[in-house]
Amino acid sequence: MSQLFSPLTLRGLTIRNRVFVSPMCQYSSENGHPTDWHLVHLGAFARGGAGLVMTEATAVRPEGRISPADAGMWTDAQAHDYRRITDFVHAQGAAAGMQLAHAGRKASTRTPWEGHGSVPAGEGGWPTVAPSPVAYGDYAAPRELTAAEIAVIVDDFGAAAARADRAGFDVVEVHGAHGYLIHEFLSPLTNQRADGYGGDLAGRSRLLAEVVGAVRGNWPSDKPLFVRLSATDWADGGWDVDETVEVARMLAGAGVDLVDVSSGGNVPWQQVQVGPGYQVPFARAVREGSGLATGAVGLITEPAQAEEIVAGGSADAVLLGRALLRDPNWPLRASDVLGEGDALWPRQYLRGRPA
Repeated sequence: MSQLFSPLTLRGLTIRNRVFVSPMCQYSSENGHPTDWHLVHLGAFARGGAGLVMTEATAVRPEGRISPADAGMWTDAQAHDYRRITDFVHAQGAAAGMQLAHAGRKASTRTPWEGHGSVPAGEGGWPTVAPSPVAYGDYAAPRELTAAEIAVIVDDFGAAAARADRAGFDVVEVHGAHGYLIHEFLSPLTNQRADGYGGDLAGRSRLLAEVVGAVRGNWPSDKPLFVRLSATDWADGGWDVDETVEVARMLAGAGVDLVDVSSGGNVPWQQVQVGPGYQVPFARAVREGSGLATGAVGLITEPAQAEEIVAGGSADAVLLGRALLRDPNWPLRASDVLGEGDALWPRQYLRGRPA
């Protein structure tokens, strides 16, 4: 049997296979609410055979959005609007996950098709915040958060997790990667604080620990909790794999069930060494160093490649992004390539299955 298409059980949830949909921003929300676009976009992946369908980075407060068109989970009305999406995903046999996020100094930016840079307040933007007043490239400089403001953001994550549960999600993921707020606190390149949220690794990882505690405390004990981490800043003096493994050990004792291992995104001068599966070794290092389940992501495009990652013990699941945008039915095709029969194929589509 294919290991990629074997079920994965985390706490009380059994996911039908190890092909997960990576969170991918759509810049198509209205005041943080999902639209018909999200129903069709996410529903297509569930219909296409994915085991877990993750939403895009979903802000826990309005100022935490990457752009004014980004998703949110700071109101009960937003949670209500996600229910039809989770219901459809479940009806196709997939699990539904929500990534909770705060964009920090990379918030209030233009959508990719509008151009580059920060959105001014007069055009719907807002002032940004960060651990330290250090701008990302030519973005607007952020304001340093106070300890009291940090406490509010921690509570926002917990409240958003409770709403995600009421919306029918099976998994929540805390976004601690790609240069957004939690990653900004983790990395010495962006965290220059002299209080208890800066300095050594314990201080720089304090926000992550508090957010995980708040989310776990508001999230049912039988539902899994993921954390996405960038394993390295790809920059001298920055966050690295050894610190990622050490933090993952902390997460293992804090109720986290899987680390979704990515990399980069924190500084514009990063030097990323890109190639097929280039981040898979990071997932393996975290898995072996922490004992936690991991997800691997990054230029995973072919069924045999994904199978080897799971079967070879580098990760417990693969998260696909662009490959699924090109072909939402990638899992159906992969199941055929790997000899898994027609179990995943919707009966409405069986007549289109290759002979």
